[in-house]
Amino acid sequence: MPIPADHAQRLVLNDEVHARPYAQVEAPERISFLALFAADSGAGATIALTHLFEQMGRPIPPLDAPHVSADLGAFRLKWERHTEFTSYTFFQRGEFGAPFAASALDAVPADWLATLPGKTIVATQVAVAKAPEQLPIAREIAHNFAENSIVGSAVASGAAYVFTDFRVHADRMSRFLLLDRGLGRYQTGRVVQRLLEIETYRMMALLALPVARRVGGEITAAERDLSALTERMAGAGAEDEPQLLNELTRLAAAVESSVSASKYRFGAAHAYYELTRNRIRELREERIPGLQTIGQFMERRLAPAMNTCESVAKRQDELSARIARSSNLLRTRVDIEREQQNLQVLAQMNRRAKLQLRLQQTVEGLSVAAITYYAVGLIGYVAKAAKSLGLHIDPDLAVGVSIPVVALLVALGVRHIRKTVTRSA
Repeated sequence: MPIPADHAQRLVLNDEVHARPYAQVEAPERISFLALFAADSGAGATIALTHLFEQMGRPIPPLDAPHVSADLGAFRLKWERHTEFTSYTFFQRGEFGAPFAASALDAVPADWLATLPGKTIVATQVAVAKAPEQLPIAREIAHNFAENSIVGSAVASGAAYVFTDFRVHADRMSRFLLLDRGLGRYQTGRVVQRLLEIETYRMMALLALPVARRVGGEITAAERDLSALTERMAGAGAEDEPQLLNELTRLAAAVESSVSASKYRFGAAHAYYELTRNRIRELREERIPGLQTIGQFMERRLAPAMNTCESVAKRQDELSARIARSSNLLRTRVDIEREQQNLQVLAQMNRRAKLQLRLQQTVEGLSVAAITYYAVGLIGYVAKAAKSLGLHIDPDLAVGVSIPVVALLVALGVRHIRKTVTRSA
């Protein structure tokens, strides 16, 4: 079309909404999911995927995209790269008896699984089966979950049932049982994806809880230190203020370091928590009598943990603000004290200047007398010399008459010099 050239990011941004398509899932099917916490943001995972495709004798697809989907014969693979973790979903379609007696991971090369980069944060199984005509009672469903208390609900407006216990079992995996009452393949894939995201995002959100517990203890200790410093400030003298300011500065640096180290984790926890709640809402749960829904379970168990993280983050901000106020108050006191000291120094300088002026005036008077003395002496010598030349001059009379004249002239000269110097200054 004759339209202007595309923006450099147009196609990338347009394809973003298609970046992670839902898989097609159809009962009966087993699904195994792994989420690996990876510091390299999935860089090592592309190497692992290359090895898997080579091992399975399949062509290697482009691995620069944020997701890869492939049919490897014995199983289907879906790989996704996220900000903090990478995920692997393995699908295996086929009839099964006990939902969790085996898993899709059984078809995956064990030596390849053992070399995957990252640490496991989520490992879960989803068994998708056709729902029976009569929904089994909770006790019968609990057999699939090691007799644990289960959580369950009708989802997708009653088109399926989902059950879980949110526990890690002996095989190191958690479990979801999805009973299909009439879901299509795409809708089943969406429900499965939401369940996996709920499990992943809740775990990623909970990564902030140990941080909150540790930081909470640090905040309590810092609050005690701040209270002690504030009490000392109330009765501190001028000589104690520099030491108090130094201690406050060290405390502020420690608190800011704690904030910097935990702020990202708390912010990420909030984002993951909101994603978890959104995915739960998208399930459109309907309550099964006698069972908690997934939403109710999360509100009772996950919400308090997130509230703890939010409370600790708020305490951090409040403590930082309190330290800043205390520091400003102490700096103000120090500045006022310094200004008073400066005023005292200026007053002393004033006194010294006055003393110097008086001394200068005294010296000026002595200088007039000394200069007059020497000038009159010279006049006396001149008078004596004139008398010796035959002039009728009385040297003593000449000296006596010249004294007041010379003294007046010298005094006027000194005064003129002082005024000239003062004016130029």
